[in-house]
Amino acid sequence: MSRARQPPLVTGISPNEGISWTKVTIRGENLGTGPTDLLGLTICGHNCLLTAEWMSASKIVCRVGQAKNDKGDIIVTTKSGGRGTSTVSFKLLKPEKIGILDQSAVWVDEMNYYDMRTDRNKGIPPLSLRPANPLGIEIDKGRFPQKDLESLFPGMSADFTSENFSAAWYLIENHSTTSFDQLKTAVVNLKKQANKKNEGSLAYVKGGLSTFFEAQDALSAIHQKLEADGTEKVEGSMTQKLENVLNRASNTADTLFQEVLGRKDKADSTRNALNVLQRFKFLFNLPLNIERNIQKGDYDVVINDYEKAKSLFGKTEVQVFKKYYAEVETRIEALRELLLDKLLETPSTLHDQKRYIRYLSDLHAPGDPAWQCIGAQHQWILQLMHNCKESYVKEQKGKDTFFFLPSYIYIYIPMLDLDSDVRPSPIGHLSQTASLKRGSSFQSGRDDAWRYKAPQQVVFVEKLTKLVVSQLPNFWKLWVSYVNGSLFSETAEKSGQMERSKKNARQRQNDFKKMIQEVMHSLVKLIRGALLPFSLREGELRQYGGWEMKSELSGQWLTHVIQTVRLSSESLTALEIPNDMLQIIQDLILDLRVRCIIVTLQHTAEDIKRLAEKEDWVVDNEGLTSLPSQFEQCIIHSLQSLKIVLDCKPGEASVFQQQKTQEDVCQLSIGIMQGFIDCLEQLSTKPDGDIDTSHLSVDVSSPDLFGSIHEESSLSSEQRLLIALSNCRYLERHTFLNIAEHFEKHGFQGVDKITQVSMESLKDLDQRLFEMYIEFKADPIVGSLEPGIYAGYFDWKDCLVPTGVRNYLKEALVNIIAVHAEVFTISKDLVPRVMSRVVEAVSEELSRLMQCVSSFSKNGALQAKLEICALRDTVAIYLTPESKSSFKQALEALPQLSSGTDRKLLEELLNKFKSSMHLQLTCFQASSSAMMKT
Repeated sequence: MSRARQPPLVTGISPNEGISWTKVTIRGENLGTGPTDLLGLTICGHNCLLTAEWMSASKIVCRVGQAKNDKGDIIVTTKSGGRGTSTVSFKLLKPEKIGILDQSAVWVDEMNYYDMRTDRNKGIPPLSLRPANPLGIEIDKGRFPQKDLESLFPGMSADFTSENFSAAWYLIENHSTTSFDQLKTAVVNLKKQANKKNEGSLAYVKGGLSTFFEAQDALSAIHQKLEADGTEKVEGSMTQKLENVLNRASNTADTLFQEVLGRKDKADSTRNALNVLQRFKFLFNLPLNIERNIQKGDYDVVINDYEKAKSLFGKTEVQVFKKYYAEVETRIEALRELLLDKLLETPSTLHDQKRYIRYLSDLHAPGDPAWQCIGAQHQWILQLMHNCKESYVKEQKGKDTFFFLPSYIYIYIPMLDLDSDVRPSPIGHLSQTASLKRGSSFQSGRDDAWRYKAPQQVVFVEKLTKLVVSQLPNFWKLWVSYVNGSLFSETAEKSGQMERSKKNARQRQNDFKKMIQEVMHSLVKLIRGALLPFSLREGELRQYGGWEMKSELSGQWLTHVIQTVRLSSESLTALEIPNDMLQIIQDLILDLRVRCIIVTLQHTAEDIKRLAEKEDWVVDNEGLTSLPSQFEQCIIHSLQSLKIVLDCKPGEASVFQQQKTQEDVCQLSIGIMQGFIDCLEQLSTKPDGDIDTSHLSVDVSSPDLFGSIHEESSLSSEQRLLIALSNCRYLERHTFLNIAEHFEKHGFQGVDKITQVSMESLKDLDQRLFEMYIEFKADPIVGSLEPGIYAGYFDWKDCLVPTGVRNYLKEALVNIIAVHAEVFTISKDLVPRVMSRVVEAVSEELSRLMQCVSSFSKNGALQAKLEICALRDTVAIYLTPESKSSFKQALEALPQLSSGTDRKLLEELLNKFKSSMHLQLTCFQASSSAMMKT
């Protein structure tokens, strides 16, 4: 039901005065919604609806009728607003009398003469009815207001043919400025006219004197013979003569008046014909008016005229009327065909479609034009979708992956900060210059550079969804109007048509549902053919595919496509289309989201593998390069790019609801972590010649790092191992845990498994690299102990009194200090771990050597104990249970010092050693303090 309208209000009329049949233009507000909405129109109390022509809601044109009142309001009555009011009035003037012989610029309607003619039985000649100027002098119209004259002479008239004729009014109106002499002349003229009338009467008598005398003679003769011969004899003669007289009179009358009577009959015939034409001119002019109005597009006027003609002449038996009505029917049939062609013509607006359907309904067109229009729109939308696909596929085959958008296509797509690579990096920055909105027709400021890089499938999806979103709402609204009957009436006045429409809609509801589903299936399959061809069957792929898949779209392009499809789904949902019809779009969005995650993770794994090429070996004050940070940022950016995909919009299911998706994502995530671990192993074990370290530098903010690495122009394999160990340590304690938090934050499933597998693999690599480094550093030191002990044919059984620690042990300590310096330069945190392991290896070897000695002399035992204690005390801060056990076993293999002199000598020699090597041993103390602080 449409909302109630305000009553009509007339605010103006032009002209505001005039005689009957004056054409006026009425202006105002709420004057109706159409010609059929206009129920009544009165001016000065006279109904003018028959001549009314509705132009718009603020304008009506009509002719003023013969009203009784001389002044009155203009009242408009409509169906939608009821009876209206008026703020203006119209003044009806009395018509000016025009004589028969007066010149006039317009055709004078002869009906006025017949309505106002005087009685013909008075014998006044017709030409004397309305003399143009009865006084015979020049007429000088005065400027006296008509209203004042009417009030001065109430009930009188200036018309000399009227029974209430007033000579004074006539003279004031026509001769107010005439001189007295001219009025005398007018009196003379009146007398002459009166004499002419008398003479005219005598002339009529003179013209018939002969006949009168013949009749008189005949009657006299009859009278005489009756007296002489009697009644019987005269009767026959009298009858004969009377007949002769009558015949002669008749012949004479015919001769005299034949021409006049002929002209009169002809005039009567013409007048009757004109009266018929005038009375039925609506029908006679209707065929031509229909053609003219059709050419102008005034179909409402044509329909109204046709309804009027049908009601008046639809069942006529008059042949002339039947002939003209048949012509009307022929033109109306042509109009039906024209309107049906226009209705089925595409493209067309919803307003035009409704208008043509109503026209065809009012013309009683056969069939169901509304359903025909719905079917035509359905086929047209499908054809547009397939034509869109064919055009882009054809264009793709003739061009590279990227192309220029046609100038006639205006598509807005959020811009992407991409490099020249076809597949942008997942860590590239995604920026949107504006939000993509349905109501804005995709309008925004666009970067023209985007056109050169957009994959054709992406632009196709943009164009396809824009096409569907622009066409389907009108298609759906047309169906809704068909269902509720508003196609035929918005005010529910044509209940019969509305009921038939609703009945037809109920019968065809399933058919329309199939139409919507077909459009949705075509949309989804066309998008699948462009982006997910593997999800279509072979037969569907031939129909909806055909794209050249040179390379799969990146995750960012798929994200953009998902946003586009989501916006389209929201627009269609706003139309109140049932959710079951749109479920297929939700399934497409879910598959696109899953594919986007898979592709993004795959591309991320590829980028992680290439991180080895970006390792610059620049070490910060924590012993780390930029590689762990790059790895973490790469994954974080990848997950951030998936945030829109992972977030569920209303009506969408979780992307991880399927078990297979969870497993695939978990495996890909583990693969990413494993790929970086492999990258670390590749870097740490690469031969020297394969690594370019000419750009090697250290953090100048740490003065402790100005050592060998800063001075060297290349890294040794041991230094690379230390850097890799430092990175592994940071990955285990920070990076992997941070990444696990990000996985959980974004809703990934199986994060514990990802973390566990990754940690195990990282620890395994760390242990292998550590063992490799210890092998590089500890083995030379351990191997130098035995040759140093027995240098110079030294024998534990036969040796001099000890004078201090021998050189082999000092060399071993210097080598240990060198290891300490190298590790400390790379990472302070690695020093305890490395030094403890080196000390374990040295103590284990020293214990083995002591246990292999068969016997010790007193001096030999004192020398061995001195060296063992010196080494143990020097590396005391790095002793582990294993190294302590080795030193203990070594000391237990020596004979005990029994005398106090030997113990005192041992203590003096130890102090001497520590004092002499205080500078070298300081590093252990510094490391100790640093280690204790950490």
